[in-house]
Formats: sequence, C-alpha cells, structure tokens
Amino acid sequence: MKSNLHLTALQIPLVWEAPQTNRAYIDVQLQAISNPTDLILLPEMFTTGFTMHPEKIAEPMDGPTVQWMRLWAERLEAALAGSIVIQEGGQFFNRMLFVCPDGTLHYYDKHHTFTLAGEDQVYTAGRQAGIITYMGWKICLRICYDLRFPVWSRNTQDYDLLIYVANWPTPRIQAWDTLLQARAIENMSFVAGVNRIGQDEKGHTYPGHTALYDGLGKRLSGALSTAEKAVTAELNYLELQALRKRLRFLEDRDNFEWC
Repeated sequence: MKSNLHLTALQIPLVWEAPQTNRAYIDVQLQAISNPTDLILLPEMFTTGFTMHPEKIAEPMDGPTVQWMRLWAERLEAALAGSIVIQEGGQFFNRMLFVCPDGTLHYYDKHHTFTLAGEDQVYTAGRQAGIITYMGWKICLRICYDLRFPVWSRNTQDYDLLIYVANWPTPRIQAWDTLLQARAIENMSFVAGVNRIGQDEKGHTYPGHTALYDGLGKRLSGALSTAEKAVTAELNYLELQALRKRLRFLEDRDNFEWC
C-alpha cells in the first residue's frame, strides 16, 4: 500500500482523428514531467477527440496506442489512464485504459453513451463495474457523461479514488465543476476529473477545468484553469480513512446492485 498517491492530469488540446499526431504531442508533455508521479491521466478519446466515426480510427487491444501506453508507463514508472476508441468482437467501445508500470492492463467501457451526440448509435455501452486496484488503492474508472448519473458511481464498494476522463464542452462546464465536487462529497472519496481544451472539428470548444478533490469536496489542485497544463495533487490515503472513520456518512448509504 502506497499511502501518498501522486497524480498528474494532462489538460491538453487534441487534433481531430489523428492518433499518431496526438501521441507525438503527448510524448512531449510526458517528457516534460519533472516531479515523480504515480498516475498520469489523459482526457477522453485522447488520440482522436470525441468522434462519432470509429470505423476510421478504432484500434485493437494490441494496437499502437496500447503499446505506446505500456512503453511510457514502464519508462516513467507510473500508470497511464485515458480513453480511446477500441474495436473488439465487431463492436466499437469508448474504452478507458489503465496501464500499470509492469504492463498490467485494466479497462472500463463507457456505460452512459452520450445520446445527444449519437454516441449510443455507434458505440456499445459497457457493463463493467470499473473498479480496479493500483498500489493498494481501490480506484473507480468513469468516462465523461457517466458523471451525470450518481447511482452509477455510488460508493458501495469502498473505493478510494474516483476518476473521470472527459471531453466536456464550454456551455455546460458549470455542471462539470459542480458534479465533480458533488461526487467527492457524496462518496467521501478523492475525485479526479481531467478535461481537454481547444476546439474540435464540430466547432465545440473545451475549457479544461481539470480538478482533483478530497473526500469533503475541497479542491486540491489549485484554481480552475483553461490553459494547457499538468494539474497535480498528492492524495493521502490515511487522511481519507481517518475522515471516513470520524464522519461515518458512508455507513448510512443506500446499496445498489450492479446491472
């Protein structure tokens, strides 16, 4: 068990449907990380932007991006996590990959596909609980639109860290800010939300506001920013457990069964 987990969330622009270009751009950001870190977070669909054309850019699970993530995780001795478009069994998935330094690969398929953009028409919704263990921490993986549905992220499995990777647009950024903080408070968990910046091919703009919160909803990552940056924070496991022991709110939670 690692009592202090160092997180680095990369708030970056993305080039439309250009996996090789985006990987090369992120190479530079990863090379610039100067402080030791345990986990690096990348946005939703970080190789392509939020595209509804998976047939153009989908990769298999042994494709170039998975191999690229494994190389960087080993080199930096840190896990990498973010979502890309995966094709498997004749279906397309918006899949969050979590690659550990030893090459171990976990994944979670987005459960709430974004109907407003037609994501439900081209991507298959996932059914996994999305709970993994890394360095002794129990971590819950989620993607963008999942943030709007609190039951799906309800902390019935005693996770310690809840992660959202996103392409969350400017017009609804207040909802992003509010719901991230709410998820931290109601689940008495650390919450990390990483969002992209820039503009996509559809003309949608993305303002960042990447943030990390503690179990009481206090922001640990400084002021919200719209600039390209590496957002960092140190999470203390023992402080979280002491908080839960002192304020036993989770003991009064409702229980829900996973579908």
